[in-house]
Amino acid sequence: MKQEHTLSVYTENQVGLLNKISIIFSRRKISLESFNSSPSEIENIYRFTIVVNETQDVVKNLVRQIEKIVDVFKVFSNTNDEIIWQQMALYKVPTSVIMKEVKVERLLREYGANVVVIREDYTVFEATGQNEEINNLLKELDKYGLIEFVRSSRIAIIKSSDGVHKKVLNMEKNDPRKSPINNEFLSLKSKIFQM
Repeated sequence: MKQEHTLSVYTENQVGLLNKISIIFSRRKISLESFNSSPSEIENIYRFTIVVNETQDVVKNLVRQIEKIVDVFKVFSNTNDEIIWQQMALYKVPTSVIMKEVKVERLLREYGANVVVIREDYTVFEATGQNEEINNLLKELDKYGLIEFVRSSRIAIIKSSDGVHKKVLNMEKNDPRKSPINNEFLSLKSKIFQM
């Protein structure tokens, strides 16, 4: 049975990586519900948050294929119950309506919307939440002459995971390049390397 899955992909920031990941989805004819890219908590490691609506088996195959990409450290797949997630939305409404209608002001307070810009012709509000909250506010503001609406992609944190932070720190600690190389022949180079 299909359900929403959020993939958290930890990667290096390399040119062409986005293309490699998108090819995996396009070859399997899987549409993305949401896609976000941002720096992670570790310097020089980035995190893609990808939302798909697929079966568990398809998602497992996706995770395996994405992890085969050289620049990818780790991929986590989670259902909505296993993550904490939010989206942000911007709503542009005529300023004249807001000044006249007290209901709109109450509605915005009820949904926790904040004012971003106030101009004579329009006012922009910002609200964060999940799909249902954002859509409900959209329906309500549509009654008052909504001019424009935009929603961000999902950002998510896994409830029961340390992410890759500890793994990367352990990798750095055990990095073989950091230990000195002792070569017994370095002191004898003039005797060994002669022309």
